[in-house]
Amino acid sequence: MKVTKTKTKPQGTLANESDNGLADEVLTLAEAASYLRLPEEEVLRMVSEQDLPARQVGAEWRFLKKAINCWLSQAFTATKSKGIWEAAGSWKNDPYLDDMLREIYRRRGRPMTEEG
Repeated sequence: MKVTKTKTKPQGTLANESDNGLADEVLTLAEAASYLRLPEEEVLRMVSEQDLPARQVGAEWRFLKKAINCWLSQAFTATKSKGIWEAAGSWKNDPYLDDMLREIYRRRGRPMTEEG
């Protein structure tokens, strides 16, 4: 009697699982729009204006379902952070800025201007 081995999935895996993970873990633009119940154009607007996490691969967009859920659970902020420039603006009217700059340049042993 000949025994043949059949390839079976390890216990605990899901039926829709592929070799690269869950089949529904990575979404296309159409799938992400369907998941969010929004038009595709609105989803792309949210990528650029509201930091909806996505990756563009060539001409295609990909979304992680887990990242979308995390993004949905965060509080919405209407203004996009300007990074370092946002902090730089806070120095605009600082009365001590000139004194601090003079001290920084003095400690570095350099003049504040190229003329000296």
